[in-house]
Amino acid sequence: MRARGISYDTGFVRDGEISRTSFDPKVVERELRIIRDDLRCNAVRVMGGDPERLEFAAAYAAGLGLEVWFSPYPLELTTEEMLPLLADCAERAERIRRQGAEVVFVTGAEMSLMNKGFLPGDSLDDRVALLSRPDRVREHIGEIGARVNHFLGEAVTLVRDRFGGKVTYASVPLERVDWTPFDIESVDLYRTAETADRFAAGVHDLTAREKPVAITEFGAATFRGAGDVGARGLEIVEYGENGGPARLNGEYVRDESGQAAYVRELLEAFEAGGVDSAFVFTFVLADHPHRPDGDPRDDLDLASYGIVKALDGRLGTTYPDMSWEPKAAFTAIAEFYGKK
Repeated sequence: MRARGISYDTGFVRDGEISRTSFDPKVVERELRIIRDDLRCNAVRVMGGDPERLEFAAAYAAGLGLEVWFSPYPLELTTEEMLPLLADCAERAERIRRQGAEVVFVTGAEMSLMNKGFLPGDSLDDRVALLSRPDRVREHIGEIGARVNHFLGEAVTLVRDRFGGKVTYASVPLERVDWTPFDIESVDLYRTAETADRFAAGVHDLTAREKPVAITEFGAATFRGAGDVGARGLEIVEYGENGGPARLNGEYVRDESGQAAYVRELLEAFEAGGVDSAFVFTFVLADHPHRPDGDPRDDLDLASYGIVKALDGRLGTTYPDMSWEPKAAFTAIAEFYGKK
């Protein structure tokens, strides 16, 4: 693979609340150096909903020589609300690109699920629930694709007026994206127990196209069996009144080696299948801390896709200046990327 990356969360914004409450520039700079030097990435997908945070992290990553995928991630917005965000971010990404950095602009992600106006449902939970009913999905599949492509056509025009580099979009298969206006075809792709036997063939099908293919999101949570459910690992979380993660819905067994094996196997499949770029999801989820003592349901890291575990109010030992500790997946990724 040409671009060997990971996603970096600057904070997701939903209803005015941001998931990463602390954004210390020194911590961000340190983490991005670790991503380059120790994780051995040559690319990073900088994700989030705050344009200033995105620009800060992207600019620093670019200064380290990393290829930057500048990725605004709208949540629960209307199409009218998304366009100004994308325009603002495209201008910020162009400032970084003009300084000589390699920058790819990601024109949003999974919009049909994460935002309003594409799928029936007033919330993410409503829209995701629809996916569990194939008959309902089939009813709407044509109009979903039409709505997504209509919006993306408008969004890409707006982005290209402000940004001179390569442009893509982080899609999910049900959106049936028309890739004509894009430079790279990107998909968020997880293997589940149901798709395991045909996963490798599916990757080859994706890459048998004219344009380069990127996997913009893949990974696994940290509980036993998480790899079987792929992108649905966060379903074991119960949320509080403020909308943030509160506890798990039951007791689960920690399986860091299972998370590591899943990520390594998918990296191998993507490399064998001819994928151009891949971004593991994700470096750390700060709002899903590891709490090994007390009620097992309080250990939110079991649901986390982070390859490091966020520590609750303490510093780590591997990196004594960081409030997290690497998991087995960290080592697996570093070994895979380091062999190139």
